[in-house]
Amino acid sequence: MSGAANFYEFAVSAPGGAPLALSQYRGRVVLVVNTASQCGFTPQYTALEQLYRQYQQQGLVVLGFPCNQFGGQEPGTDAEIATFCEKNHGVTFPLLHKIEVNGKHAEPLFTFLKTQAPGIFGSTAIKWNFTKFLIKKDGSVFRRYAPTTKPEQIEADIAHLLAL
Repeated sequence: MSGAANFYEFAVSAPGGAPLALSQYRGRVVLVVNTASQCGFTPQYTALEQLYRQYQQQGLVVLGFPCNQFGGQEPGTDAEIATFCEKNHGVTFPLLHKIEVNGKHAEPLFTFLKTQAPGIFGSTAIKWNFTKFLIKKDGSVFRRYAPTTKPEQIEADIAHLLAL
């Protein structure tokens, strides 16, 4: 789906592989994150959950996409990942099927996101776990955030987009 115009035109896989149309989130602000359970940034799960709980009723959705492409830091199955995240970080936001974000098998959604919001020096590659993309209510990409950007540093942007 390389010719997609916005986020809502994509379908991804839910845990276990069932298709999930992102159009169900139309009109909401969405924070997309490639995640990993054995990474130095893994504590960000807790802060992501806090944002989700604080702004969910106002229209925020956080979508976690587990990825094992960086240092093999997400080796588990979808079920193991979900259990870990819920037990250790209280995660209730949706965690999707484990994907790749770079290379020839990259999830098409991430290919789109990387093109719409390139990284530093125009790079379209994702450099590490916990790269974040903030999606506006109209399905356009607002901004890309580095793995080192803590979720609480994105809060002002989220509040701004929710108020529009």
